[in-house]
Amino acid sequence: MDGLADEGRALTSGLLNHAGTGAKRLPWAAARPLLFTLLVVAAACGAYLFKLRDDGIFACPAGGYGADQYLAYCHANEYGDYEHGAFWFGLEPAATRAAGNADLLFLGDSHLQFALSTSATADWFAAAKLRYYLLGFGYGEDVGFTGRLLGRLRPRARIYVINVDGFFDRSETVAAKAATGDWASFFHFQGKRWWQELHRPVCGAVPQLCGQSYVIYRSRATGAYHAMGEGAFVGRPVAADDSVDMGAVTSALALGHEFLSTASIDHRCVLLTIVPNGATKSETAALIAKGLGRELIAPKVEGLETFDGIHLDAASAERWSAAFLRAAAPEIERCRREAGHAAS
Repeated sequence: MDGLADEGRALTSGLLNHAGTGAKRLPWAAARPLLFTLLVVAAACGAYLFKLRDDGIFACPAGGYGADQYLAYCHANEYGDYEHGAFWFGLEPAATRAAGNADLLFLGDSHLQFALSTSATADWFAAAKLRYYLLGFGYGEDVGFTGRLLGRLRPRARIYVINVDGFFDRSETVAAKAATGDWASFFHFQGKRWWQELHRPVCGAVPQLCGQSYVIYRSRATGAYHAMGEGAFVGRPVAADDSVDMGAVTSALALGHEFLSTASIDHRCVLLTIVPNGATKSETAALIAKGLGRELIAPKVEGLETFDGIHLDAASAERWSAAFLRAAAPEIERCRREAGHAAS
């Protein structure tokens, strides 16, 4: 009996010890799902951050921000264009105010933006004591979007300069459609603006966290472009394209006359030009200007180069913008005098 009792006590003691060991292991077993969940979340966050670095705003450098500068375009799949939505929804109030209060508005595409985002332009208008704004947009933007935007801005400008190359067209660009497409567009572009609030301090403090993709910053005060990363492209000299599509000319003239008939625009103070580029359609531009009863102001400047085969490089833009403003000065001054007389 005593032996059985001893065996019973030994067995009971072993079971208790086993139970105690199991009780100590139970919390670790319960923690395994939580640890697994945390690992999955960490992996997802890492993948998302990598995607932002590769495809989002963090693919671009933050060196262009300033009190007057915001990011207009980041060459990344998940960011791309911001400037269309910024103007359409008034997300950059200082920019829309400056455009609305300008004495002279430049209209057109990115050819115009790069060609006139120069010290020569800024210095000329400072000396003339005129407020100007470059209201061109990328993606080959035309009067379809720009005309609607002018209706929203209701600018006070009495003088307009238009790069006619492709402007009098209503082909809806990808960027314009993204800005004006549906009710969700506002939140899409508002989100892009919020990302800039994070991009600027993070990449400003630790530039190594961000990529060096091509990026365009834009002045709120004048609309001028400041690009970074042009070295990724291959430049070539400007070239002429003398082919003429008369169907396109006829269509452009119809839209041009419609634009010039806008009540707030004095057609006598609409100046037309064509910015030299990789395939400059000077003959087409001349026909459009003649059909609209306007002179084409297109100074010939030798030796111009592009930084990407399409847009003037910085040195060429300085030379061309200075030549254009010298040629346009008499018309700009005439319009200013007439606007002054009308106001008085």
